[in-house]
Amino acid sequence: MRHAQQHRQETEDGHARRCIVTGDVRPDSELIRFVAAPNDEVVPDLAAKLPGRGMWVSADRACLERAATRNYFARAAKRALTVSPQLADHVAGLLRRRLADDLGLARKAGSLTLGFDKIARSFAGRHPPVLLIEASDGAEDGQRKLMALARAHGLNLKLLDCLNSQELSLALGRENVVHAALPSGQLADRIAINARRLAAVRAPGQAPNRPMERKAGPMPASERYE
Repeated sequence: MRHAQQHRQETEDGHARRCIVTGDVRPDSELIRFVAAPNDEVVPDLAAKLPGRGMWVSADRACLERAATRNYFARAAKRALTVSPQLADHVAGLLRRRLADDLGLARKAGSLTLGFDKIARSFAGRHPPVLLIEASDGAEDGQRKLMALARAHGLNLKLLDCLNSQELSLALGRENVVHAALPSGQLADRIAINARRLAAVRAPGQAPNRPMERKAGPMPASERYE
């Protein structure tokens, strides 16, 4: 009874939700919220702000595909709903657009640092970056050097590489963007969450060759994203 009550409290306070596919209770940052539109179409709600009863699915491509093809949304809503068979691809596209928009906001706000040399110098600044954003198709040598410099400055830097150079360049209105960095803040937190989601939702052929997110130095097992 106590265990069930604890799960209920976690769900009600907004920190965790139950996946309608797996039944697992997980932090809402690891799930995608969906709602039923007035026309009974299932609509992704990445910001979790749309009105209506939310239906949460783990931010995982296999879970999204199962939810779309095996009637999980209709069971959760207790009525017939229309679900696109390309739901996972649609969610990936929305996440990619949201991530690009947030990176563009960071650039316009002047908080984004671009280029190897400027990022290397920022490690010694008053507000060093917490995120290193690397093009997934960029050379690994530059990435390794930046991560080594971050370690030398005692920084616990997260590496995001779920976008390629073309996607980064389009998002930032620059050419040939390979390295970018961002200091701590709500925008950095949101970018990290959506980058993690995108890496898990994209089709295998669209995913980068390297792991999406890593820290400078060995990552404890408890912090790995499986």
